[in-house]
Amino acid sequence: MNKICLVGAGRVGEAAAQILAKEELCREIVLVGVREGVAQGTALDLMESAPLFGFDTQVRGDTNLDAVAGADVVVIAAGLPRKPGMSRSDVLDANAPIVARTAQAVARLAPRALIVVVTNPVDVLTHLAWSESGFARERVIGLSGTLDAARMAGFIAAEAGLSVRDVRALVIGGHGDTMVPLLRYSTISGIPIGEFLSEAAMERVVQRTRDGGAEILALKKTSSAYDAPGAAIATMIDAVARNRRRILPCVCVLDGEYGESCVSMGVPAVIGARGVEDIIELSLNDEERTRIRQSADAIRADLERLHAVRGGD
Repeated sequence: MNKICLVGAGRVGEAAAQILAKEELCREIVLVGVREGVAQGTALDLMESAPLFGFDTQVRGDTNLDAVAGADVVVIAAGLPRKPGMSRSDVLDANAPIVARTAQAVARLAPRALIVVVTNPVDVLTHLAWSESGFARERVIGLSGTLDAARMAGFIAAEAGLSVRDVRALVIGGHGDTMVPLLRYSTISGIPIGEFLSEAAMERVVQRTRDGGAEILALKKTSSAYDAPGAAIATMIDAVARNRRRILPCVCVLDGEYGESCVSMGVPAVIGARGVEDIIELSLNDEERTRIRQSADAIRADLERLHAVRGGD
């Protein structure tokens, strides 16, 4: 890749940029932030780590959305963060205009780019970015399951007392209280986790996964998670840049998959050079299907509220 642009020069953008630079996934990284000097200072700080980490990727900062011009990937991470006690939907009204403006700028200045949406509520705002950009649905992806599954894998490893390297976890549905951690599809070295964990332990894993972001927010008080989200962003971009065709749970625009349309939510997808190259439809049991419908309904309610607030445009 030639250029990756991260709109949002806060801690999530910085964490992602550092990994992308270290992995040399592109020639140039541009951080865009609204506060004068912040993106530039972050970029300079990252560049001063280049001799220590040994990367040649150039990192620069900007305050103008025009900096997305010609980007191969644009990450939208700008917006109002949650505060303790807030849900992800609570920041929808503040963050929707930011995502809409950014998606429009990308469509105008980087018409071949892939958009990765991180701003919360990510399911709703992925759908908005797709609508505002006019891009094919394959080229607009949201961060959710890749992060949620990583959190779940860490909790499984902790409960089992085994290496996290052998854990594979899967989370689908919305990125919030209605997410669906799939215990049946989660394994340790290919062995179902039920062989290692009690029912009570698995319930603890499910609840901690749903509360993953809120738990960190409650502990930090003044900052939400950024290291794990940054790593998840880099994982998704790596799959695109290196055409790995990895199966990763991501927010995708659905068109009949899982019986849902006109909604975006987390599903397992094949991620490669063209973005979402395929959506994997799992065989779900009755309880899982019910939870997926509930998740889709909650996202759709936020979409309808957003549509009403934006005056039906």
